[in-house]
Amino acid sequence: MELCFDIRGQTAVVTGASSGLGATFARTLAERGVNLVIAARRYEKLVKVAEELSGKYDVKVIPVKTDVSQEKQVINMVKTALEKLGSLEIIVNNAGIASISPSIDMSLEEWKKVIDVNLTGVFSCARTAAREMIKKKYGKIVNIASIYGAVGDIFHAAPYYASKGAVINLTRALAIEWAPYKVNVNSIAPGFFPSEMTAGIFQDKEAMKHILSRTPLGRTGEPLDLKAALIYLASPASNYVTGQTIFVDGGWTAL
Repeated sequence: MELCFDIRGQTAVVTGASSGLGATFARTLAERGVNLVIAARRYEKLVKVAEELSGKYDVKVIPVKTDVSQEKQVINMVKTALEKLGSLEIIVNNAGIASISPSIDMSLEEWKKVIDVNLTGVFSCARTAAREMIKKKYGKIVNIASIYGAVGDIFHAAPYYASKGAVINLTRALAIEWAPYKVNVNSIAPGFFPSEMTAGIFQDKEAMKHILSRTPLGRTGEPLDLKAALIYLASPASNYVTGQTIFVDGGWTAL
């Protein structure tokens, strides 16, 4: 059974890996012996994560400053993985942003900014990685969606909801398109986990009361909760699974 989950020696790209869930995903793969290109806009933080992971685990970790909304930077990110690490079997499309504002007050510029990163960025990264994976007829693409890709809520973040819903359906579309080439495309939809993006919410007592009341398991997520889902989708264990979204949300979307 362990062989089904064996990804040691493979290469992965993780976007949005300078902190939060992205760093957790990178750490999870490093623990399993995967060599990494970690990407984000904040290079200094990326370097610290790379030093930590390469120092603790016997893997290579290369930081690459990348804005996923910029195609040339995405192409460079994938090119670096191929040139420096020799292959690309896994990509985790985690980079994402949010804008909290009532929709009637939100500028189109702010709307487009979120869509460009959360949706177009995921498409660009997946497509660029798939071009290489198709050549080998093997690849694992894991898109990071959200519970808010399936439901609405009281927080004013319309472009975030819209982009994450689109990521879930984009995952289905790409899975069907690339299935003949044995490239699996799936997504993980986390509930509430502590991160830079959610820091303000976690410090708001009323917001936390709302979140816990909506979560059947009665707690927010912890990094360990995401590890098994990622390892499953990134490994041969999920070879017959594609186009699916795993909700790691304490039961939020079951209500």
